[in-house]
Amino acid sequence: MANLTAHPGGPAPQRVRAVPPAKRRSGVRGTLRSEFTKIRSVRSTWLTLAAFFAVTPAAAILLSAGSSSSAGQASFDPTATSLQAVLYTATLIIVVIGVLVITSEYGTRMMGTSLAAMPRRGVLYAAKAIMLTSVTLVVGLITSFSAFFAGQAVLASTHGAATITSQGALRAVLLTGVFVPCCALLAFGLGAIIRHTAGAITALFGMVWVIPLLASALPRGWQHSVLRWLPGDSALYPITATKPAGTPYFFGPYSEVAVFAGYALIAVVAGALLFLRRDA
Repeated sequence: MANLTAHPGGPAPQRVRAVPPAKRRSGVRGTLRSEFTKIRSVRSTWLTLAAFFAVTPAAAILLSAGSSSSAGQASFDPTATSLQAVLYTATLIIVVIGVLVITSEYGTRMMGTSLAAMPRRGVLYAAKAIMLTSVTLVVGLITSFSAFFAGQAVLASTHGAATITSQGALRAVLLTGVFVPCCALLAFGLGAIIRHTAGAITALFGMVWVIPLLASALPRGWQHSVLRWLPGDSALYPITATKPAGTPYFFGPYSEVAVFAGYALIAVVAGALLFLRRDA
């Protein structure tokens, strides 16, 4: 409400604003900077990323070493062998960051403070999703390339290694890197829905690991029709594959990434709707 101050015989009354001008409201750019600061300043983020960076190349080396005896076979896919490590570790480790980006503020009751600083809930939610996507995409691409080269270094002695210029290798590496932020966003959306760290991680593991396992018990005809639409387990293999794997009922690499990204999009949208309507 404005306050009018009048002076007899003086100038016209001046209008004093009770709220700051609209241009001083918190905006998208400031909120993005704030969310990036939160991500890089939280110790759990660095510990999780360090684990991801350390475990993934090591897993690629172990998988490649364990498969080296099959390197001479025509069906052996060296690219998929090393990149499978990224898929496994992403669904086990990187999802923790996706969940914590939003559930940590609920757990510490800091969400109310964040909303006081940025009362526009949609902007706050979008900023969290954008920064999470940016960070995990960079991390995913770096880790995907490192896992590929680490695995192929092990397979080089068997003369069955691939190079980045081999047919389908670069595509597989890039799609695997893109899969990482999809994993993080799926976890982020579930975190916004459930608002509890352990509950969101448990729900994600159920979607990615348990449900595909249960679907494998279906009759063969139903099994093939269902597995291609599930966000995990064997349906992820085409993302890394450069050779036919004897599973023609799965979609191609781009389509399987799109299926997983679709689950992530649904979770993020559902989380946004609840975030806009529920109390902190």
